[in-house]
Amino acid sequence: MEVATRLTWMQEKKLQNYFGEKQFSLLYKASVHGFSTDRLLQICSNQGPTLTVIYSEDQIVGAYMQKDYGEGNYLIAVFVFQETTITECKVGPFKLPMLFDKNVDGNLEVSIHLKEKTMYFNKNAMEKLGLSQIYISFQDCEVFRCEDLLDERKMSGLTELKESLLCAIRNYIPYGGLVHKVRILLLGPVGAGKSSFFNSVRSIFRGHVTNQALVGSDPTGTSEKVNLKCLLLINFITHSIHFNLQTYFIKDGKDNNTLPFILCDTMGLSEKEGLDMDDIPYILEGTTISVLYHIHPCMNCIGNHTVCPLLKDRIHCVAFVFSANSVGQLSHEMVEKIKRIRRELIKSDVVHVVLLTHVDTLDLITKGDLIDVYKCVPVKLQAVHRKLGFPLSDIFVVSNYTSEWELEPVIDVLILSALKEMLRAADDFLENFPLEKTGRCV
Repeated sequence: MEVATRLTWMQEKKLQNYFGEKQFSLLYKASVHGFSTDRLLQICSNQGPTLTVIYSEDQIVGAYMQKDYGEGNYLIAVFVFQETTITECKVGPFKLPMLFDKNVDGNLEVSIHLKEKTMYFNKNAMEKLGLSQIYISFQDCEVFRCEDLLDERKMSGLTELKESLLCAIRNYIPYGGLVHKVRILLLGPVGAGKSSFFNSVRSIFRGHVTNQALVGSDPTGTSEKVNLKCLLLINFITHSIHFNLQTYFIKDGKDNNTLPFILCDTMGLSEKEGLDMDDIPYILEGTTISVLYHIHPCMNCIGNHTVCPLLKDRIHCVAFVFSANSVGQLSHEMVEKIKRIRRELIKSDVVHVVLLTHVDTLDLITKGDLIDVYKCVPVKLQAVHRKLGFPLSDIFVVSNYTSEWELEPVIDVLILSALKEMLRAADDFLENFPLEKTGRCV
């Protein structure tokens, strides 16, 4: 049976960040392994830096040890964790196992007595930590191994994974060879990070951070707005649509060839302005000109504008883009608009996923956390699932390049993993598309 810590996610994150962006691995739990100093030392020796956490009725206290239990005399960081505040003082130097001894020459400032379930402080330590008494009775004691979130071994593994994902995407061939490039539509509220996602994808394949799509915070979004006016074609046109779509081809910096996907950006969704809901079906179908009525059946296009789009022209996958900072505060009107779009996608059999951006700006989240980010943002994933109805398996967490000067493997892996899933979603759409319609207008 897996042994679980009593720390909440928030408490663990605060301690991890406070002691230098560490990852905790639970080694010892007194209520499971026994309240025995010998047992603790047996399990926790030769484990490198450790964090000991003591649980009393109303607070958490403990000690951070930068060296192994058996190595020399060292200072120890003793702390008190109350609500969101951590108070620390240094004690020692002394041999680390002496922290758990009751009677030691030199009158230690702090000592933990497992058998008695009591932690003692001298007056000086008590005052520095803001305690009201020299001893604390506790119910449990846990010891964690502390490792750097981004150590050399993990960075090497991330680099290998990045190269594997790059290779898979470069060699991707759309299902059945039905199209040369799949078209992925990005939809989301203003400021969610659609244009930043495109810039991030382009940066990864170019090999350096770059910007092509304009990024900003204009109320209507920064994606280019194209209003298609009614074309006066000698009374042939009786209806027109107005929608906004910017397509981006990605060139691979390795050979300068375009990659097998196209990212399509739209105006941001908002309650009143932004993308017109009535345009969604036409965007999905790939229509890029006013709908023509009463035109000769052989007339499929005017100039470079598609009137009767083919399979290659339509959208093959949709990615909803939401900011992790604001997805929980979406208005009722916005939620209803997104659900209406989803119903249209389902009617059109278009597979759709979610990109959750800006996770690196959440409180307590560091770049080291992005290695296993799905454990760090469960509340945000649940918010998207409950509020908008998206399955958890279709929600992908990404961190866009916004202020970085250099590429970082952990960010690249998140973006490339999400992109790979979008290509798989596009393949699902192509596989299910009626074969008899693949060469006809959609």
